[in-house]
Amino acid sequence: MKRTTYAGLVDEKYLNQTVTLSGWVQKRRDFGDLIFVDLRDREGIVQLTFNATHAEALAVAENMRNEYVISVTGQVVRREVSQINNKIHSGQIEIDVIEAEILATSKTPPFYIEDNVNANEELKLQYRYLDLRRPEMQKNLRIRSKIMSSAMNFMDQNDFINIETPILAKSTPEGARDYLVPSRIFPGSFYALPQSPQLFKQLLMGSGFDRYFQIARAFRDEDLRGDRQPEFTQMDVETSFMSAEEIRELVNAWVKAMMSDVVNFDLDTTKIPTLTWQESMDRFGTDKPDLRIAYELKDVSETVKSSEFGVFAKAVEAGGVVKAIAVPGGAENYSRKDIDKMAQYIERFGAKGLAWLKVTDEGISGPIAKFFPNHAALLQVTGAKPGDLLLFGAGRNDIVAATLDYLRRQTAKDLNLIDMTNPWAFAWIVDWPLFEYSEDFDRWIAAHHPFTMPNEEDLHYLDDGEDPHQAHAQSYDLVLNGYELGSGSIRIHRMDIQEKMLKALGFTPEAAHEAFGFLLEGMTFGFPPMGGIALGLDRLAMLLAGQENIREVIAFPKNSRATEPMTQAPTRVDHKQLNDLGLFVSDVE
Repeated sequence: MKRTTYAGLVDEKYLNQTVTLSGWVQKRRDFGDLIFVDLRDREGIVQLTFNATHAEALAVAENMRNEYVISVTGQVVRREVSQINNKIHSGQIEIDVIEAEILATSKTPPFYIEDNVNANEELKLQYRYLDLRRPEMQKNLRIRSKIMSSAMNFMDQNDFINIETPILAKSTPEGARDYLVPSRIFPGSFYALPQSPQLFKQLLMGSGFDRYFQIARAFRDEDLRGDRQPEFTQMDVETSFMSAEEIRELVNAWVKAMMSDVVNFDLDTTKIPTLTWQESMDRFGTDKPDLRIAYELKDVSETVKSSEFGVFAKAVEAGGVVKAIAVPGGAENYSRKDIDKMAQYIERFGAKGLAWLKVTDEGISGPIAKFFPNHAALLQVTGAKPGDLLLFGAGRNDIVAATLDYLRRQTAKDLNLIDMTNPWAFAWIVDWPLFEYSEDFDRWIAAHHPFTMPNEEDLHYLDDGEDPHQAHAQSYDLVLNGYELGSGSIRIHRMDIQEKMLKALGFTPEAAHEAFGFLLEGMTFGFPPMGGIALGLDRLAMLLAGQENIREVIAFPKNSRATEPMTQAPTRVDHKQLNDLGLFVSDVE
């Protein structure tokens, strides 16, 4: 029997037609001479009816069970009025089955194949092929597919050339740890899986391909979280002879097209704000702000520096800051116990406590209220109103920023203070520091990557005797709803600037040529001014699908321990494979 359409697409347009459908049994209800079966495929569900009029088909239905694969032929008829189901596309009709065949049987699944299933996450990952049958997962992966199709179409219409770059590449010190692949032909040597196509796409600009695009796989051996995987996909763009502003205009048009194609949203790109990195950090405590949350960080250092509350006074005296957020309605909705839980959580950011005040019609209340008898100035600076909860951060600027960023997001989520009239809040963050200090590496590293062009007015900071860490970069991040969606920059195309940049990062000339010699050699042959950006496909799909974890939009993801429960990767390999590669692995627990 050849399928004529998808089960989930059958509706009143098919009335009185004969159709052949194939799929999985979602549910079976047996009433003797009348059996109902819900047939599921990728487009949805349709109800099948088996009755004594077609005895052979009824006999087949008696043997059907959940998740059996079946094929049926029948006539599309109207449902009884009492049987109409307006929750599904096919809810007005049903299939009066004439012929039926069981194509494959199924064991009882370890969990129900339905949305919102109450099953352990590891169990769902172990049986991922079953989890992917759920309608929600089917929808998620189709959104991902639509994003890719839209991106490819846009790039093709704008004269970009799709070029693949190597997966087996040279290990270069670009930031995160590399995943390494041993070479059998050259024992003791290793390929690295690319953290990004960065070096290759710069070389492509030097080759004259002034508009490159690739949906690229990338790999980073780093600690995982909800929006991070060891292998991920980025939509990678590089251009020549375009300014940062022109690249952002191009990306705005690209994102507008994807939002229209994927979620039918008309994005007004003229309303996408551009914030400097410093402004974003000052107002929101983060370089990826969620602009759907109305309240911001307020610097109250000057207001409280002479207060009798020693924590605030000492923080300012030591060169730190005191900042606050005024949470609307927080006074009524958070108990002292709730606030104590938040105080415990923010210890991970280095905070040593959480000072707070509740604003009332009479003034302020809370454990530190007595230190602020004249509180009018404090309320004026923070904009706090009766019913608001003031939460403070005091100390080193970076700790205060991280603390209040978390509290801002968490309180907005708790109290439904995220403005859903603005469902897709994009923003550009520009003028980034060229360098940042890494606690992990205990040294200065490139804030984006070592090939980012400094601002023209900051080039002198790379000269001998100057402080390079004061320089800012011609870089830009696209942010959506509090997530970094894409990161890009104008690249260094001049050899003299690139050598100064690498020197500022601690590379000797010999070490620089050992790591990046092929790129530096290429620059001596005339590289054009260039710039680009990479948008995270997984993260964009997660947001457009309304999910909070990118595993929900990846077909076969890793778990939080970077393992894959279904295939049990990574696994040990046999000694012959290791011998072929010239490797010895010690026994470790």
